[in-house]
This record gives sequence, structure tokens and C-alpha cells, in this order.
Amino acid sequence: MHVPDGFIDAPTSAVTGVVAATAVAVSLRGARRELDERTAPLAGLVAAFIFAVQMLNFPVAAGTSGHLLGGALAAILVGPFTGVLCVSVVLLMQGVLFADGGLTALGVNITNMAIVTTVVAYAVFRLLVKVLPRGRRSITVASFAAALLSVPAAALAFTLMYAVGGTTDVSLGKVATAMVGVHVLIGLGEATITALTVGAVVAVRPDLVYGARDLRQRLRLRVNGELVDAPAAEPAPVASRSPRKVWAVGLVTSLVLAGFVSFYASANPDGLEKVAADHGIDKKAEDHAAADSPLADYGVKDVTDARLSGGLAGVIGVGVTVVAGSAVFWAVRRRRTAHPADVSPASTSGA
Repeated sequence: MHVPDGFIDAPTSAVTGVVAATAVAVSLRGARRELDERTAPLAGLVAAFIFAVQMLNFPVAAGTSGHLLGGALAAILVGPFTGVLCVSVVLLMQGVLFADGGLTALGVNITNMAIVTTVVAYAVFRLLVKVLPRGRRSITVASFAAALLSVPAAALAFTLMYAVGGTTDVSLGKVATAMVGVHVLIGLGEATITALTVGAVVAVRPDLVYGARDLRQRLRLRVNGELVDAPAAEPAPVASRSPRKVWAVGLVTSLVLAGFVSFYASANPDGLEKVAADHGIDKKAEDHAAADSPLADYGVKDVTDARLSGGLAGVIGVGVTVVAGSAVFWAVRRRRTAHPADVSPASTSGA
């Protein structure tokens, strides 16, 4: 759903740029309460993983494909504020280095793909976690539903933006129907990827999943014929619960997905591209300012072998994203340490 330059007029793009910049500023402050010495390095990894999986377009209908947006996944794994930052880092890297998503449309893309998806997904997730039975399975089910709903929500947000600042005269009713319809199908893929990823991490390290921070499986003992709660175990020292293994596995997985599996991704246009072509939204689309980038269109310039070119671009993208993301989140973490008053007592008691 990367919106290129020319779809949305300049005034609307400027307004969404202000909205995006404000949301990022608020998220930088909010992320201080979400990040600690274990989760800060994982946030950079989440950004890199989202970048890698976004290269894996999957078919959803005749001639149409979809890819992960990532807002739900990021919000559940590392928190909603940090999630906005994760997806924003990915979009910035894609726009500047890979000519994916217009530079003047960066505010539109951050608003749709980072803010709307994260806010909607996390709100749905928290609501479901409260009403579902307490347990790891409920975390996975809530993740699926939250991710599923976040994608058509982003599609609807784009339609509303187009209603305000679209550059071509098209039937908004038809555009809305087409956008929401195809993105419900894409949402099923998003939900599956999100649920599988969250479920895998929860199974091995629930303490590293922000959305599962309140998940506590209390041991019950039978005493004199009655079940009573056992005393809560002391949490393991942070040093003995290092996330290095999770980080290493995640990074290797991201590199394999971007460097090898991406070659087998669907070549069909994604949901927005298909709807834009079918309904004339793309009549005034503009060439990307970074179209001559050495990594434009996810290929390395002057490397003629398509498999090698795409694989190298994917590996470079993962590397750049994990470095950029980690730098941002370590800086946020350092500011939390320097300004402990910004962290409420409740925020430090989570897993």
C-alpha cells in the first residue's frame, strides 16, 4: 500500500506530513516507557523483519498480490508507540533507498501504514485480550483479529485521504469498495503472518512480547483437597534472560526471507496498485525522486542476474534497517535512563 508521488495533492500531503511528524514525536516520547535493556535491541530487529516480510508479496486474487503492513505485528511485539516508530523507519528506508513509496507522500504512507494500522490493531488486541480466556492461545487469536482489521482500516484511511486530496476525478464509492474488498483479503495474509510470528515468540519468550507482558501462568497446588495459588516465583535476573538467541534467530530469518525467499514472491501488483490502475487513480502518478538510486525497485544497479540483484538488495535493506532502527531505539532508551521521571512505576513492572 505504498502510495507514490502524484496520487494525493500537495496540500493534503503536507497536512499528513504534519500529522505523521507529530505522531512520530509523540511516539518517541511514549517509546521511552515501552523500551528497556531487553526490548530496545529487539525493536530494531522488528523493523528489519517487517522490511524483509514486506518483500514477500503473496497472491490474494486474480492478478493481485498483497504484503505485510506490519503495524499490528510491531505494536504487539514491542508496544504501540515503538510500533509506530518501527514501521516509520521501514517506510523511510524504502522511500529513500529503494524508491518504494513517494517522498512527498511519506506523510501519507506513515499515516496509513504506521499510525492507522498500529492504533487500530493495538486497540482491537487489548480489547480481545481482556475478554478472552487468559493464556497464550488468546494472545495469538487476538493478534490474528487485530492484524486482520488493521489492513482494511488503512485502506479506508487512504480512501478518505483520496476523497480530500485525490488528483483525479474518480468514483469514490467504487474506489472505497475495491480498496476495502481487496485489502480484507490481504488482511487475511497479514493476520496469518502476525499470529504465527507472535505465537512463535510467545511460545519461547513471552516476557519479550509487549502485548503479553501481563500474561502470568500461576501455578495452583492442591492443599488439603483445595486448589490454592502457589507463591509467585521470583523473576529471573535480566542477565540470565538475554534476548540474544531470539535476536540472532530473528536476524537470520530476516536475511533469508529478504535475500532468498523474496525471489519467489508474487510479481502481481499489490492491492493499491491494482485498484489505482483499474480506476484511474494513477493517471497523475509521478516518477520517484530516487528512481536512479542504486537500490531502486529492490535490485542492485549493474548486477544483471535478477536473483542475485534482488537478494543483495534485500540483504542490504535488512542490514540498513536493523542498524537505523537499533540506533533510534537505543537513543530513545538512553533518554529514558537520563530522564527516569518520564517512566511511571507501572510501566516498569511489566514483563
